[in-house]
Amino acid sequence: MIECYTQATAHQFGDILPSVHRLRHRAFIGRMSYDVPEWQDMEYDQYDNLSTVYLVWRDEHGVARGVTRLAPTDRPYMIRDLWPDCVHPEFTLPSSPDIWEASRMCVDHHLPAELRRRIISELVCAYQEYCLEHRIRYMIGVMPPKIWQHTFGRSGWEIEYIGPETWLNGEELIVIGKMNVSPDILKKIRLATGLRESVLRYENAHNAGYAEAVA
Repeated sequence: MIECYTQATAHQFGDILPSVHRLRHRAFIGRMSYDVPEWQDMEYDQYDNLSTVYLVWRDEHGVARGVTRLAPTDRPYMIRDLWPDCVHPEFTLPSSPDIWEASRMCVDHHLPAELRRRIISELVCAYQEYCLEHRIRYMIGVMPPKIWQHTFGRSGWEIEYIGPETWLNGEELIVIGKMNVSPDILKKIRLATGLRESVLRYENAHNAGYAEAVA
């Protein structure tokens, strides 16, 4: 199950907000040595704002074990601010309320491989469900090529690359992708992952606020 919250609804999910930022700290600062803001073992940046939507997988104790975020491109976003030159010249970076950027996807690496795979599959499926329900045309994001394939390709979602492979500081190879959204892609994801029903929840599961499955 993937829980969906914003800063306006985080209070419905107990301590989900600090738990998410602690997981991100372990992943992006502890493991990957990102030079990004931190506070009391929590990672954050300027793109964590009122427009940001978070998709989160939590364990039975309410601890965030998998997370990603997305936000509309009609305001500042990472790719446009930091890596506009990493996009092919013929592709115009979007600035639209119905085209979003996806970022900060991570899963707790201490979990068993099978559970990590399950969490990734649910997060990928939740992306499509959320976008279809909110009429988002597509998303863009940035990842190493191998992670794109491991995360999305294996889940049945082929990504359209809109830029060349680029080395960041000579250390990390990245490529920017266009993440198309459609009912057909969601069906492929469900076929590849075995997730037959909706994974997305907009309220704490204890409140039984379940979203309807996307047909």
